[in-house]
Amino acid sequence: MTEESGNGAAKASRTGSRAPSRRAFGGGALALGGALMIGTVPGAAAAPEPGSGGGGPTAPAGGPDRARRTTLRHGSAEQAGLLPAHLDRLVADAESYLHPSPEHPWYAGAVLLAGRGGTVALHHPIGMAVRYASYDERTDTGVELPADRRIPMAEDTVFDLASVSKLFTSILAVQQIERGALALEERVTTYLPEFGGPTGAGGKREITVRQLLTHTSGFRAWIPLYKEPTREGRLRLLWNEVPANPPGTVYLYSDLNLITLQLILEEITAHPLDALLRTEITAPLGMHRTRFNPPPSWRPSIAATEDARAPWSGLDRGMVWGEVHDENAYGMGGIAGHAGVFSTAWDLAVLARTLLNGGAYGDARILSPASVELMFTDFNTAFPGDEHGLGFELYQHWYMGAMATPRTAGHTGFTGTSLVLDPTTDTFLVVLGNSVHPVRTWRSGSAPRVTAADHLARAVPVHPARGRTAWFSGMASDTTATLTLPAVPGAARLTCALWWDTEPGTDAAHLETSADGGATWRPLPFTTGSGDPHPAGTASGWSGRTWHTVTAELPAPSKTPLRLRWRYSTDRRYVGRGVYVDALRVLDATGKPVFDEARPADGSRIEAAGWVRSAD
Repeated sequence: MTEESGNGAAKASRTGSRAPSRRAFGGGALALGGALMIGTVPGAAAAPEPGSGGGGPTAPAGGPDRARRTTLRHGSAEQAGLLPAHLDRLVADAESYLHPSPEHPWYAGAVLLAGRGGTVALHHPIGMAVRYASYDERTDTGVELPADRRIPMAEDTVFDLASVSKLFTSILAVQQIERGALALEERVTTYLPEFGGPTGAGGKREITVRQLLTHTSGFRAWIPLYKEPTREGRLRLLWNEVPANPPGTVYLYSDLNLITLQLILEEITAHPLDALLRTEITAPLGMHRTRFNPPPSWRPSIAATEDARAPWSGLDRGMVWGEVHDENAYGMGGIAGHAGVFSTAWDLAVLARTLLNGGAYGDARILSPASVELMFTDFNTAFPGDEHGLGFELYQHWYMGAMATPRTAGHTGFTGTSLVLDPTTDTFLVVLGNSVHPVRTWRSGSAPRVTAADHLARAVPVHPARGRTAWFSGMASDTTATLTLPAVPGAARLTCALWWDTEPGTDAAHLETSADGGATWRPLPFTTGSGDPHPAGTASGWSGRTWHTVTAELPAPSKTPLRLRWRYSTDRRYVGRGVYVDALRVLDATGKPVFDEARPADGSRIEAAGWVRSAD
């Protein structure tokens, strides 16, 4: 079950289309002929330079290989370089979703984990792992277990990861690319001749390995493979499936892509997927609570999922607890490329740390740094809003919140799980919830994920460009905040330092000027850095999480002295880390300062509505 198919909101993003993506609702690298090559790839995004509004090339955290084998330990927020108050708010807000939001709880419980570098600064369980015996569809209520039979969440509670499982399949595929057994641009039929079907209709024989990993194969979201009782029958359905769109022309998230990739891996390695997971990832990394098909002895420590019955489920199974929730994965014996992995928050943090380390953890290495870079390269530049590396989604505010940057990678799972890692700040966030307990219809959207990510992003301090504090816009949605300078006779040029990270396009910092005392305002063009133009007087998107020097030439003086302001505006949906302004100065035509916020007399004259002075 995909996040999209469960909500009935799967959609395709077509080449050149600017229509809202599914997220709106809820040099590159290449392997050729089995050899990993770094270079420019058609369709893959070269990382933008810092300051351009995109994300600059960022080396995997930790420097040389010897120093990049960081392992995890529990520690304080201060030891992680995080602000503790915002982690406290992360927990408090997560607990609010245990209550009706708005009609039903978003989850019965969750385990929250957040960290930076090698320090896990937050590892906190909330709510219940097992709360309900069943679901009563007549009253739309959960039938609660007696208090003594409910099981509270614990730090080591095991979760059905649902589609987060796709990340493991993707890593296994990239390992095979490293070893020369798999080629990214090779056709799937090279490895699975039957895949092309009897006629090759819909261009199916042209589908490549890369298109499976980036969900551009053209496949629809899913098909009910579980209705076929035999492996042969399920394979027949997959071989006969015709792409809904020509390969490479559409982004459409599909479980069929990763199921196909599983079949390729099993063919080229002669090992089943569960054995590959164990030998290639979990055993080397010490992820001892991560596997397909957990044994019965694990059941008391596993979070329950759904009372699976028709019509909302395709199978009548009752309360699913200790077995995979996804119908197709269940029909495949619990082992599938798209779903079926069970894990804990700590084990997922180990995986996140491994990738942030460039593929190594302690004495183990599962990927080369170049392979990790490949996974975090956007191959979907033709589909704006659907940025995607190999297996990993990139830059998705709809669940990454303010952690989203062009290099932020992650994935969600239908059961209420998510993993987000941001190489630009070396932070990672795991939110594991049982949001389909007792029934899938109670959950909607990704509000708890976004809220948690916003708080972790805010916990990463932004140090002022000069002095002890800078002006901060805040991170509120659906708001307008203004920072207005006083009217200064003789003003000819504005200079300041600007730091911005906003939801691209919809949220922005606007530099404006008024010649009538503030009654009306006009955009004021400016440049940043060494001359990067902002002709509309706005800054939006991601600026590399660094300070930029702003210079703006003011219009010719009029009878009324000009006024200047920064205006920060956000829409109702998602936000970035916000906007900071520092070192505001206004110069006359000779370059002499006529206003300098560092001077107490001048600084006190700034009118701030919604902006605050912040040391971080």
